[in-house]
Amino acid sequence: MNNTKAEELHSKEGISSSFLERFFKLKEHGTNVKNELIGGITTFATMAYIIFVNPSIMAATGMDPGAVFVATCIGAAFGTLLMGLFANWPVGLAPGMGLNAFFSFTIVGEMGYSWEVALGAVFISGILFVGMSFYKVREWIIESIPESLRYSMTAGVGLFLGLIGLKTAGIVVDNPATLVSLGDFTQPDALLAAICFLIISVLSERKVFGAVLIGIIGVTLVGMMLGIVQYQGIFAAPPSIAPTLFAMDIQGALNISMVSVILAFLFVNMFDTAGTLMGVADRANLVNKDTGKIEGLSKALKADSIASVAGACVGCPPVTSYVESAAGVAAGGRTGLSAIVISLLFVAAIFLSPLASMIPAYATSGALIYVAFVMMSSMQHINWKEFTDSAPAAITALMMPLTFSIANGIALGFITYTVLKLATGKTKEVSISMYALTAIFIAKLVYIG
Repeated sequence: MNNTKAEELHSKEGISSSFLERFFKLKEHGTNVKNELIGGITTFATMAYIIFVNPSIMAATGMDPGAVFVATCIGAAFGTLLMGLFANWPVGLAPGMGLNAFFSFTIVGEMGYSWEVALGAVFISGILFVGMSFYKVREWIIESIPESLRYSMTAGVGLFLGLIGLKTAGIVVDNPATLVSLGDFTQPDALLAAICFLIISVLSERKVFGAVLIGIIGVTLVGMMLGIVQYQGIFAAPPSIAPTLFAMDIQGALNISMVSVILAFLFVNMFDTAGTLMGVADRANLVNKDTGKIEGLSKALKADSIASVAGACVGCPPVTSYVESAAGVAAGGRTGLSAIVISLLFVAAIFLSPLASMIPAYATSGALIYVAFVMMSSMQHINWKEFTDSAPAAITALMMPLTFSIANGIALGFITYTVLKLATGKTKEVSISMYALTAIFIAKLVYIG
């Protein structure tokens, strides 16, 4: 009897293993179930900080933190599941860092729109991204916008994130005489945010598993010991997602003044996604050595774009592919099975709402500052010897934090690039799409502000 049960169990395991092999093509990608599990867990650990950071940032708009927490987990789980099943890529997706700050502090905070209208803009940009992913428009835009501006967008978003982290922690404060000045490090928030940044940085450089998560949890525990953070538990039934579910105001977002906002969401998401996916593809050996083409890139881009639309429906800023997925690839993940593991872990994380509500602003600020410096590294790819390339790139990156707007940074950088190239006789370097986008941005600045 026992032998019969053992044979049945072995048979079921064989069928399961055979199905996973056929569906995800494990042997073809030089991997196995164990490696995929390890890869998925590793990627989740490196990007799980988003479930704590995103609700903290989005709460500044007046959105319900509990609902945003659940929306973050659901948006990440759905997007990652789609990436695994449809594209068979070992990539995790979640609400984009930088884009969530743009959503909260610029669109709602500075421009004065409601978060419902901002979600409407996310939804529209997602629909446009989906359309571009199914046609050649996406390739046309990506290829026609200069590399210097693409890299500077990533760096600018990093600077924008960094300023928000420094401001929230009180490390940088406003000053009527100089605009900004150094904050008071005798205050626990500023000091602990700085310590959080240093912990994450050191652990990351030492390749420690889950460095960002360790830093956030570590300084939160310090806050508890100092009595400035109250223990609220770890596990609980998920909060209601009703306050943000299908709450986007699409009609309100169909306003001429929202054009630059929608374009900012679209472009930053597009270039960030393209860069991340191409980088992960190279590490996961998804690039055909003979043709140089990336296997399944079209499907991966489609999965990513559809995830942004779904994320807006539940209450998320644009959902995008995470570069942290490279950590899972380094740990052995090669196929969509890793993504399935990541997705399931995000579903399980829905029950961690008490822990998420305990994470203080100084902990998420430390993580923001770290992520900011990682994103700024893209500036190394800019040709600094060519002024007509480097100046627009620098303007794009610098004006995002200085105007507290990703959209304004992109607009000013694009306009500067086109004008400098035309005025110096380098018209061949300006594409048709650049002329069109420059005209749109000039109209935005002149007529809308």
